Amino acid sequence: MRFSVSTTAIDVAAARKSVADTSCGALVVFEGWIRDHNEGRQVERLEYEVYKPLAEKEGARIIEEAGTRFAVSNVVCIHREGLLELSDVAVIVCVTSAHRAAAFDACRYVIDELKSRLPIWKKEHYVNGISEWVNCQNCARAGQSAGAHRHD
Repeated sequence: MRFSVSTTAIDVAAARKSVADTSCGALVVFEGWIRDHNEGRQVERLEYEVYKPLAEKEGARIIEEAGTRFAVSNVVCIHREGLLELSDVAVIVCVTSAHRAAAFDACRYVIDELKSRLPIWKKEHYVNGISEWVNCQNCARAGQSAGAHRHD
């Protein structure tokens, strides 16, 4: 079980392979991608800034909590830092367990807690040339209220 911050592209296949376990019947993977819009504005790219010492410590704590709360075999999460283009993977969470319910629950727990607890900020670069820093904790709150009305 591990959490890390990466300055290079996330190798999705390697992340999935790192949690492989023949005792598990379930693998749940969440990939957070850079999309072309946010709050009605056209986004061209994003830039993530991470306070790495605290993010790594708190990320490891979240992974440990997921392992304690849910019957999972392994959890791996990698979050990007730096400039990302549209469709790049910004974050990946991989969870394996004997059964799917625990894997789904743990995966949702990890991504929700990361978004609300880690010191990660994003700078949105819009197509009109304007850029703004956004604290991702605000993104988590918006996503949680949207999630209450629809299932992703």
